[in-house]
Amino acid sequence: MEFYYYSILAGIVALVVAVISAMLVLREKEGTKQMIEIANAIKEGANAYLKRQMKTIIIFAVILSILFFFGLSNGPRIVLAFLVGAITSYLTAYLGMSIAVRSNVRTTKSAERGLNDAFKTAILGGSVTGFAAVGFSLIGLGALLAYFTTLQIPLLIGFGFGASLISLFARVGGGIYTKAADVGADLVGKTELNLPEDDVRNPATIADNVGDNVGDCAGMAADVFESYSVTLVAALLIANSLPHVTASLFAYPIYIAALGLIGSMAGIFFIPKVRNGKVVRTLYASILITVAIAAILDIALTRYLALPMGYFVAVLSGLVLAFLLFWVSDYYTGGSSKSVIKIATASKGGAGTNVIMGLAVGLRSTWMPALFVVGAILVSYFEAGVYGIAIAAAGMFSLTATILTIDSFGPITDNAGGIAEMSHLSHSVRKVTDTLDAVGNTTKATTKGFAIGGATLSAIALFVAFANAVNITAINVLNPLVTIGIIIGALLPFIFSSFLMEAVGHAANMMVEEVRRQVKTIKGLMQGKAKPDYARAVDIATVNALKSLAVPELIAIITPIAVGLIFGKEALGGLLVGMIPASFMLALFMANSGGAMDNAKKYIESGHFGGKGSDAHKAAVVGDTLGDPLKDTAGPALNSMIKVVSTISILLAPVFVTFALVH
Repeated sequence: MEFYYYSILAGIVALVVAVISAMLVLREKEGTKQMIEIANAIKEGANAYLKRQMKTIIIFAVILSILFFFGLSNGPRIVLAFLVGAITSYLTAYLGMSIAVRSNVRTTKSAERGLNDAFKTAILGGSVTGFAAVGFSLIGLGALLAYFTTLQIPLLIGFGFGASLISLFARVGGGIYTKAADVGADLVGKTELNLPEDDVRNPATIADNVGDNVGDCAGMAADVFESYSVTLVAALLIANSLPHVTASLFAYPIYIAALGLIGSMAGIFFIPKVRNGKVVRTLYASILITVAIAAILDIALTRYLALPMGYFVAVLSGLVLAFLLFWVSDYYTGGSSKSVIKIATASKGGAGTNVIMGLAVGLRSTWMPALFVVGAILVSYFEAGVYGIAIAAAGMFSLTATILTIDSFGPITDNAGGIAEMSHLSHSVRKVTDTLDAVGNTTKATTKGFAIGGATLSAIALFVAFANAVNITAINVLNPLVTIGIIIGALLPFIFSSFLMEAVGHAANMMVEEVRRQVKTIKGLMQGKAKPDYARAVDIATVNALKSLAVPELIAIITPIAVGLIFGKEALGGLLVGMIPASFMLALFMANSGGAMDNAKKYIESGHFGGKGSDAHKAAVVGDTLGDPLKDTAGPALNSMIKVVSTISILLAPVFVTFALVH
């Protein structure tokens, strides 16, 4: 049987697992009428946003398809690959979020039976996203491999670009939406009205819960789907360019991905029970089970294919890197980490000292992940050359189903906690949902470290594929054109991020004004005798998020095209060299500083330094409003940006070689 049929078969298995998980979740009870009403409001808001976002995506996709169809050789096949990548990416995000917004209320109801039942429901709900991402990617890629001939393998980059485009929309739009709602809800609700985290009297609270799903669930799903897909594409492109490539060598990354699926199934469905309330420890056990099973299967595969054991060492370096990135993010942003306590302590001096300490933690948090990635690159390169870097990335992303499950666990438990609070459920239920909510905030932060490090490793593999496509054997930094490209590449993530931060600030300000307006004009709102206009707040977040998409999207697409056409392939190579490390460091800084400031606020809310309503708490809330767009909007969006720039550079490489103004 041809190897691409294994890809399709593995993808089908992954989708079957996703469907089974969804069925297990949906058979759980939803709870009281009030719980169902709140959950339905969240579900309707999330679905409405994705449907409106889809209209914007279609416009971009149609324009790009027309340009590719008529402007590139093999245009029809590139368009086919592009559309397959875009459609499967969107399906992943939509399916995962659709189950997540149904899992939240069921997790709340399950909390009545105890921590383990609620934990199991949330994990099963999150696993739909994880296994759907793997399933759709392997089926889409396998189908294209079955259709294309060997000479058309480079056209697979169209699949990667389609996934990258959807990821950029989902990450940017979802990130702006979720943080506009969150910041608006916190600034008025907590600092001005002294309301709890989720309160039915806060007009922005439903929009905030919707944002958890469109940003942290749909956005992250599209992001990791993209990294998973482009990593496999880059590995196939590099393998195809090797002088003595064999069928086993070419198929090796696909087999690695399929075996990682088996490891993830073991890690999720044989996850230990939570003991003594140690949920994070249980999640670590799940990751370790996945890594161990995947490693055992990978070494058996390498021996079966009679490949050098150095290839397995390269894959193992990727597996170890995944765990280390998860750990180091928890080290800096975990709920009771030294860094978080340091920021919380600084809050006693006011918002200024909170922010200073939070930014210091974020800056310092970059060194360990950087060394871990450097170590993985060194090991994989010396064991298997540039192909080794690609299969190290493939090994890392073979854990995708498990990592996405743990990430989607976060918005599910966050929503579950909000539903419990707004429904005024018993203390015992709230204790369970609060425990899971706290862990969910940690997992959302730790999986970002995985996504950022993985995106960087993917981008490096794509850079190698770009160099092969334009026949560059070395980057000469003394060449002025290369220097120009490096400077533009290093500048790109800063300009890109500035538009996202500005968009969140603008939309959040509108949300603040809307919440204040409703508090003043709706009689009896603060007394609980009248309901706020949740739909208006949801609409503000939706409209502003979609309005703000265009400029960042165009920056990511037009910049590499302009540099390639004006300054040529060497300058574009320099752009990639400058962009990748700058984006990596900036994304780490933003994600970790934001995650640590968020948990510093929650640390105070748990009763430290005066607890909720204290001066330290108000200072921490202000710090969190800065950290929110850093960790959930600008930082994660850089993952998508670097892969959009990289894939479009490869896709249009023949154009740059032929038509560049400077050669």
